[in-house]
Amino acid sequence: MRVVNFAESNSILNHYMAELRDKNYQKNRLTFRHNVERIGEVMAYEVSKTLEYKAKTVKTPLGTLDIPLMKQEDIVVATVLRAGLPFHQGFLNVFDRADNAFVSAFRMYLNREHTEVGIHAEYIATPSVKGRTLIIVDPMLATGGSMAAAIEALFQAGKPKTIHVCCVIAAPEGIEVVKKALPDDATIWCAAIDEGMNEQKYIVPGFGDCGDLCYGEKQQSFRKIADKK
Repeated sequence: MRVVNFAESNSILNHYMAELRDKNYQKNRLTFRHNVERIGEVMAYEVSKTLEYKAKTVKTPLGTLDIPLMKQEDIVVATVLRAGLPFHQGFLNVFDRADNAFVSAFRMYLNREHTEVGIHAEYIATPSVKGRTLIIVDPMLATGGSMAAAIEALFQAGKPKTIHVCCVIAAPEGIEVVKKALPDDATIWCAAIDEGMNEQKYIVPGFGDCGDLCYGEKQQSFRKIADKK
């Protein structure tokens, strides 16, 4: 399985990541969301280089020429709510004809110390992914539980031809969990892979809770855990 870490090379992504991590920049939600979206756009461009293309004849006012094009209608971009929304929009800005899927899968702490985490998967809206290119986007890949739950839910809509998992920041532990849920020919794309997680299962050094930074703090849900990963 291929794992791509963009932090290992020089690119504009490092500039966006530096702003996302900076606690002073984080005070501006608009800037934070915009940078998450821009990272999605750059990563979508990189993913596009790996897709299948077929030449199509295009007529210009002065003649014709063959241009290699991909079939965007074969792409499904899926995201995990709610933190994934600006990241998802970045991918849609590039794959503007793709179908879309949404999965509600989120972490819930199981003890007072916030050291045990369960995953609650509640909602899914997806077209068939059978024989299609499935791109699953979620900015944070920490424990890997939410992503594994999303993959399991999406696979109920068919077997994709190709799978790409895309995140802004990943922890090595989460990558290992997701690998077990994916076929060997899948690709995991990361703007950065950090050193690990703290006791509360947040990525370190990371940048905090992406959903809260994008949309404001949430009231912790106390509903029964539907699924534990």
